[in-house]
Amino acid sequence: MAKTQRAWYDGMLTTEDWWAVWLGLTFFVLGLLSIAGLDLVGWITYPKTWVLALPDGAIPKKIVDVTHAFYPLGAKYSQTAKAFYKGLGPIGGILVTYVVFTIATCIGAYFMKWDLKRYFVGWTFIFFLTYLVWFIGHHAFFAASVVDLKKSHFPSMFTLSLGGGASFILSLIVGLIIGNFFKPLARYLSEAAKPEWFIKTAIVFLGVKVGYLPIKAAATSTKVGHQLADLTLDLFLAGAVATIVAYLIFWPGVYTISRKIFKLPRKTAAVLASAISICGVSAAVATGGAVRSKPVVTIMVSALVVVYAVIELVILPGAFTHIWPGVSDPMVAGSAMGMSVKTDGADAAAGELLDEFMRNEIEQQSGGKIKWPEGVITVSAVMTKIWIDMFIGLWAFILALFWVYKIEKREGEKIPFSEVWHRFPKFVLGYFLAWFIYLGIFFGPGHSGAPEGMAILKAAKAGAVPVEKGMRKFFFMLTFMSLGIITDFKKLAEAQFGKMVWVYFIALFLFIIPVAIIIAYLFHHGMPIPNIAG
Repeated sequence: MAKTQRAWYDGMLTTEDWWAVWLGLTFFVLGLLSIAGLDLVGWITYPKTWVLALPDGAIPKKIVDVTHAFYPLGAKYSQTAKAFYKGLGPIGGILVTYVVFTIATCIGAYFMKWDLKRYFVGWTFIFFLTYLVWFIGHHAFFAASVVDLKKSHFPSMFTLSLGGGASFILSLIVGLIIGNFFKPLARYLSEAAKPEWFIKTAIVFLGVKVGYLPIKAAATSTKVGHQLADLTLDLFLAGAVATIVAYLIFWPGVYTISRKIFKLPRKTAAVLASAISICGVSAAVATGGAVRSKPVVTIMVSALVVVYAVIELVILPGAFTHIWPGVSDPMVAGSAMGMSVKTDGADAAAGELLDEFMRNEIEQQSGGKIKWPEGVITVSAVMTKIWIDMFIGLWAFILALFWVYKIEKREGEKIPFSEVWHRFPKFVLGYFLAWFIYLGIFFGPGHSGAPEGMAILKAAKAGAVPVEKGMRKFFFMLTFMSLGIITDFKKLAEAQFGKMVWVYFIALFLFIIPVAIIIAYLFHHGMPIPNIAG
């Protein structure tokens, strides 16, 4: 039977997919207004790494006391309203964040015909619990790195060095506790625990991050000199080529492992392949939407992404530093890290650890004659990861085409092209739009280097950072919390979860990481890092 022809605008006001676009683009546009001197997004309140009280001699640079654990991002980045956001303070900022996001998401809930009262109560509970976990996850014990301790002149202390990834892990754990041990509460909260809506909105904000990257790099390169600027450009281009080559190998390889060895269904294998190959939770959600997989599959894969990202974070920085490739090829190690670790937070944290390990190692080996600039190896990891993020939208569209016209098509059945449009994840449109507009700002007047152009870049930064940093990470936090709340391990046990654990393990450690190292070597071998030892 032929599929029913639907109007192209069907679902624009009634689906999570479209409401991720509307929500994401609303705050994206508000952020853009900073170019006109209106800083309307600086209220989003962001955590710092903190301890109860700073010891004698420590300075509040990377680690602060508990009273400064949160701050509205506008207090740091706003050009025209910095004093206002400073006066708003952390409590005021959190309350404004709550009010704005409550109004915005309740409008979406109303049009999607959810139970508005239950959504409002559940959202309020999840919102403040998420902020509490975000706060706890940034305690120095979880989040501080060696770099943080050093910059704050902080006495030696034991830290897990998880960076922002600690908050994601804790958020998932808290959600899982609610979902499995407080099931009546979890059922009530399920009206507001919407991980797919939250992650799709976060991906729109991710488009701001990807587009903002050249603007941020332009500001950084002026500080570290032309040599480092050339290296940044090399990493940008090499990362693009390496990622394309890697992904064309990664995805079919993982899909084949899932199908041929573990006999998983096509849709499950596709979601797993995208999560392990591209960008973890984001790619799993995008692929799940394109192939119409069951929501439980996306939930299971997302949980695996987080668990294995933590394992990689613990193992890879030390292995790359002391086993291979070591300090002889730091850019290879950084690039391989970016291709292997599948969450932005864990990748950045792993890159930061790798940067610290390798800079210390080369300084010790050379007797202090070689000293590398801080952060360059981290950039090599993050740069590759950014290119991987860019594949989310493209691959979702390719899979939507393939599934409609190849996998699900039956003999004699006519499938209208509109079905591809309705299958395509719409939030990806917001992702690309945000990305291209910020790229346009960079390659427009801002790229000339003239004072007027640099002023535009600085103004764009004031509105981009609260969106790509604060809002994006907060919606990732909401995603992990919601994933936990709606996850029932008893149901997972009935859904081939054990097989998926082994697929992920074998694909990651016996396929993805080795291939990532080889490809990173081919495209990043021999890239020199400037010596700043003097």
